[in-house]
Amino acid sequence: MKHLIAILCISLISFSVNAQEKVAKIKFKTDVIDYGTIEKGADGVRVFEFTNTGEAPLIITKVKSSCGCTIPSWPKEPILPGKTGKIEVKYDTKRVMPIRKTITVTSNAADSPTIALKIKGLVVDSGKTSVLDKKNKSVVENN
Repeated sequence: MKHLIAILCISLISFSVNAQEKVAKIKFKTDVIDYGTIEKGADGVRVFEFTNTGEAPLIITKVKSSCGCTIPSWPKEPILPGKTGKIEVKYDTKRVMPIRKTITVTSNAADSPTIALKIKGLVVDSGKTSVLDKKNKSVVENN
């Protein structure tokens, strides 16, 4: 009986030690970057900043974009507890259109191993006038 109680006590102690295992955690300053309205060919690079708020090194294993027009780059080395890192996102601003893209970050963070970051905005070409602008001008000029 004494052996059984001793085994149970040791099991409980080892379970509580394992439950307090140190883990990595990731905290982004923001999970959405708004480009606003930008010109065609403008600088399409933006940066998501994050901090490892855990107690173990943070390892980002993969960062993937929802399309080929957005290219992410990220630190390949572990981010130590309390340290910061950056995920750089480059959008191809030669495409005149609204920006609505998702960047998926996969890491060893215990609280959120997969995080979706978003970029949004609008790329315009001020050198071109739209059909609507021409139509509105001709209606106004005819009156």
